Amino acid sequence: MIVAITRPTGAELRDCELTHVDRIPIDVARACVQHNNYLEVLRSLGVKVVGLPRLPGHPDAVFVEDTALVLPEVAVLLRPGAESRRGEVPSMAATLADYRECREMEAPATLDGGDVLVFGREVLVGQTTRSNPAGIAALTDLLSPFDYTVETVPVRGVLHLKSAATVVDDETLIVFSPYVDLTGLGAGLLEAHPDEPQGANVVRVGDTLLVDASAPQTVAMLAAHVDNIVEIHVDEFAKAEGAISCKGIIFEA
Repeated sequence: MIVAITRPTGAELRDCELTHVDRIPIDVARACVQHNNYLEVLRSLGVKVVGLPRLPGHPDAVFVEDTALVLPEVAVLLRPGAESRRGEVPSMAATLADYRECREMEAPATLDGGDVLVFGREVLVGQTTRSNPAGIAALTDLLSPFDYTVETVPVRGVLHLKSAATVVDDETLIVFSPYVDLTGLGAGLLEAHPDEPQGANVVRVGDTLLVDASAPQTVAMLAAHVDNIVEIHVDEFAKAEGAISCKGIIFEA
C-alpha cells in the first residue's frame, strides 16, 4: 500500500518564507482547490492519504516534504533550515511512528527534505541555503547502517535540489541543468524545456508520473518516455516556491 502524508493550508500561505522569488499575491482559495485536486488524484491512484492537522501559525506547513525523509528501512526527522518551520516536525513524527522507526536530526544540523533526492541506493543532497554541512553530515551518519551512499550536489539559483531534479524511473532523472549538474551521476537525464524550469519537478506514484500542468512542452517530452502521466496544477504554490513533490511524503507502507 502506498501512503501519502499531507497537510492542508489556508490564509497563512500568504506569509510563506521566500528566498529566490519576489512576493506576489497568492489566491488562497485557488491554492486550496489545487491542493484538494492533488489529493483526489492520489486517491484515484489507490494511495492512502493521511492528512495532518492544519497549522495556521506555520505558513509553509503544507510543504510537508521538508520535515522528514522516509526510506524503506527508517524515517529521518529533519530539521528545516527556516526556523519558522521547525514546529511542523512533532506532528509529522507522531504520524510516521505508525509506519517506521524514526531517527531525529539535531542542532546545529539543518536539512530540508526538498534537498534530498533518493535514486536507488544513492541519496543526493542539495547544497542550498536551507541545508547546511552539519545537516548533510548528520544524514550521512543516520543512514550509515542502511548501506546508502550520500553525495552532496551544488544547487544554483533555486530553493531546493528537487526544484531542479527529480526521479522519472529507476534509471532516469529529469533535470533543469542551469540549476544543477548531474551529468556525473551515470543516470539517464531528461532535460526540462528551457522555458519551463518547473517541469523538472515530478512525482512518481507507482507506474504513474505526476507532472506540472504549467510546463506543457516538458509534459509532451515526458509523454514519450512514460505511459501514465497526470497533470497537476500547482501554480499558486509556485508563488511560495513550492512544487508537486513538496506537498506530500509518499512511501510504501
